[in-house]
Amino acid sequence: MTNLVLRSLETSDGARCVDLFQREDGSYGFEIYRRDAEALDSWFAIGGFAKLRFSTELNAISAAERHAPWIAEKF
Repeated sequence: MTNLVLRSLETSDGARCVDLFQREDGSYGFEIYRRDAEALDSWFAIGGFAKLRFSTELNAISAAERHAPWIAEKF
């Protein structure tokens, strides 16, 4: 099962990122990543949020904003 990334929102310094995605079953989710300072092309999940399911994209965004408040400026 693959996820379709709808938005990928990085911090201004490029150190963190939130991916908002939709699953094949129509549910939505998000994950928070950090960039490895030694390997700038690698991202590592740090949130453990990818298994959470939301019925709408807006609900997923609202939950992501609670854990990564900096994404609010992206909308």
